[in-house]
Amino acid sequence: MTFPFYRPLTRATLAAGLCLSSTVAMADTVLTMSSWAPATSTLSTEFLDSFAADVARVTDDRVTVRILPAALGAPPQHYELARKGIADITWGNLTYEPERFKVMWFCELPMSGESGEAGSIALWRTFDTYLKDMPVFDGTHMLAVSLFGGADVHDAHRALVTPEDFRNQKIRMGNPLQKTLLEKMGAIPVAAPATKAFELIDSGVIDGSLHPIESIIGFGLQDALPFTTEVEGGLYDAMFFLAINQGKWDSISDEDRAAISEITGEALSAKWGAFWDGENATAREKLVAMGHTFATPEPALTDMIRKVRTDFLDQWYADGPDFGLPNAKEVVVFFESNYAEISEAAQ
Repeated sequence: MTFPFYRPLTRATLAAGLCLSSTVAMADTVLTMSSWAPATSTLSTEFLDSFAADVARVTDDRVTVRILPAALGAPPQHYELARKGIADITWGNLTYEPERFKVMWFCELPMSGESGEAGSIALWRTFDTYLKDMPVFDGTHMLAVSLFGGADVHDAHRALVTPEDFRNQKIRMGNPLQKTLLEKMGAIPVAAPATKAFELIDSGVIDGSLHPIESIIGFGLQDALPFTTEVEGGLYDAMFFLAINQGKWDSISDEDRAAISEITGEALSAKWGAFWDGENATAREKLVAMGHTFATPEPALTDMIRKVRTDFLDQWYADGPDFGLPNAKEVVVFFESNYAEISEAAQ
């Protein structure tokens, strides 16, 4: 799956989105969705299109979702697009705005889990129990959350299996959490979108890059990054949201809100996580068939990664009162216990 990058939000695109929303809504309750995934991507065809079809089905077509032909802004702007009602529904990654959504850091840390489905269900339960009423989420109603189920480091030259292997390696990353992770491991972070990975490797700017397995196939990086280090529980993860503007949600009838609620929340989060699991499994099978090198960390590297996680969490717990979460440790214990319970039940 590949995601292009879009031009910055402009008055013209905002006006276009608002006009389109008001025009199509005259005939029916049509919810406009801004998506930065190409219409041909599997995320669109297998998950977002399915979600839209399910909304129409459970409401007997009284409520429909129209995915706009082009995104109304860049990926980091999508939460605001929903909060402000520029688009009714959006999806994205909250840690594109890391300081604003510091409450979500815990689920993107190393060794958070290898199952996207179990992680997504556990994250939904955690969000629903502890986080949904926090002021940072005012203005939206969350429809689903998801996790990749662990992502990896991939290298152009060798498998990175010891702490020394990471030293001074130039590795592409996508957000400040990943930057801090790489710095703590002795690597040199290079900030760039995933779409630039091939170009940066080809020009010698980077040695490796952070991606989930599915993106190695999706971005055509199988030849450029032939070495993958698989950390148990993932070297990192990425948290995604699907949200609707609160005012728009409130405007839907009680009957239709109830129907949509039955297919969203934990149910849709599970479906989204299972989608990522399927994408990663398919990509891994293809890479194995191509002779791709998969390696596991030596004990010293595993210990270092575990310490990075522990240090991250200790600081996050200490900072919890500052971002409105004095019970931050309780939140993580809840998430981890739910993940373990769900994973065990699935075996």
